[in-house]
Amino acid sequence: VYTFGPTFRAENSNTRRHAAEFWMIEPEMAFCDLAQDMDIAEAMLQYVISYVLEHCADELEMLNKFVDKGLLERLHHVATSEFARVSYTDAISILEEAISQGEKFSYPVKWGIDLQTEHERYLTEKHFKKPVFVTDYPAEIKAFYMRTNDDGKTVAAADCLVPGIGEIIGGSQREERLDVLEQRIKDLGMDPEQYKYYLDLRRYGSCTHSGFGLGFERLVMYLTGVDNIRDVIPHPRTVGNAEF
Repeated sequence: VYTFGPTFRAENSNTRRHAAEFWMIEPEMAFCDLAQDMDIAEAMLQYVISYVLEHCADELEMLNKFVDKGLLERLHHVATSEFARVSYTDAISILEEAISQGEKFSYPVKWGIDLQTEHERYLTEKHFKKPVFVTDYPAEIKAFYMRTNDDGKTVAAADCLVPGIGEIIGGSQREERLDVLEQRIKDLGMDPEQYKYYLDLRRYGSCTHSGFGLGFERLVMYLTGVDNIRDVIPHPRTVGNAEF
């Protein structure tokens, strides 16, 4: 199943990549683990890019000439490359090694942080030089419904990072074990009664399932080379601005 609709950001993020309202494509697959989830996300992104390259050649030529001179080369590269995959723990080690060799980041790097755009872009643009899935994030920085890994510290989550943008897809394998999900909700100080309907989905039968969300405006940014999300939305809604 899937949905395509508006999403409202409940945080004061005011950057060139963030809008208070954006649209998201969200598929959810039954009998699908995290590895299969990443396979589907990769195939979907490559299909869209390949389709646009084939059917919008004139528009892309114009954008490549006037907006982003490396656009066509980058899109062809992503459409034909096998995406890299690296665990969050290994990604932190890569960033720490980069710092030891003189790379400068505005935000500190240590295990447990939520990766910032500069960290994501280093991984995808300088280290791997292609799209990369970062997997198995610390449980503390991810949502309660993501499946807890056997180490008890990380969850089966994956973010897809692409050159020029950073994160474009976020996904996970969902926690299907009722007892683990109930304990996770309690550990986070959440009220189980407010999630009764969600817990009942596990209580009365469930299966391994996974899904992801693809931000539509960020995808348009990537396909066009436009570097500000406000320029790919007819009437952008940003923090403190709800005109039109």
